[in-house]
Amino acid sequence: MARRPASWEQGGDEYDYLFKVVLIGDSGVGKSNLLSRFTKNSFALDSKSTIGVEFATRTLQVENKAIKAQIWDTAGQERYRAITSAYYRGAVGALLVYDVTKVMTFENVKRWLKELRDHADSNIVVMLIGNKIDLRHLRSVAVEDAASFAESEGLFFIETSALDATNVEKAFQTVLAEIYRVISKKPLSSEQSVSGSVSEEPFAYFYVTHLSGNLVGKLLRGMLDVAT
Repeated sequence: MARRPASWEQGGDEYDYLFKVVLIGDSGVGKSNLLSRFTKNSFALDSKSTIGVEFATRTLQVENKAIKAQIWDTAGQERYRAITSAYYRGAVGALLVYDVTKVMTFENVKRWLKELRDHADSNIVVMLIGNKIDLRHLRSVAVEDAASFAESEGLFFIETSALDATNVEKAFQTVLAEIYRVISKKPLSSEQSVSGSVSEEPFAYFYVTHLSGNLVGKLLRGMLDVAT
């Protein structure tokens, strides 16, 4: 049976799963605008480089489950690289972004992917994103080259424009749906169903229940830092 596409969640802030997804890639490739386009449907022409780490959230429906996506954005500059361990901890998805008008940002994708794999869980869902396709006359990275690289590394691949919103929804929704597909294949053991228990596996996500209006998180397969 075909899976239902993710969509905007209607109603309050209740959710069944909380997924941490990180944005990585060189500074200036449009990570922050992808984040704001997805979570607020906005775009800042004068967007400045991110300093440190910021995140935003959005709740969607996937397979009749409310999925709260917690999207983390970090600076791409070398001077902020010391935050990497905490940044990647608990991430179950990653969007690896390059600028289709700047070859160097695509060449650096290999380094970002290595860093991701050094710090994140091996089960993490990764999508390669070629951003700024609205600048067609300035393109310097061929679609075929990026698609070939993504296939060789086992990554999802898509091209986007945060400016005009092309494929932004599809990119995030694809990653979130795949994360849900992966974790839904991992049934809870009796030990894991106990609140606060942690297995030795590092793959992490939150399953959330609602008790008297309070959210109670059951931490599964590792530690997931959640800022509220």
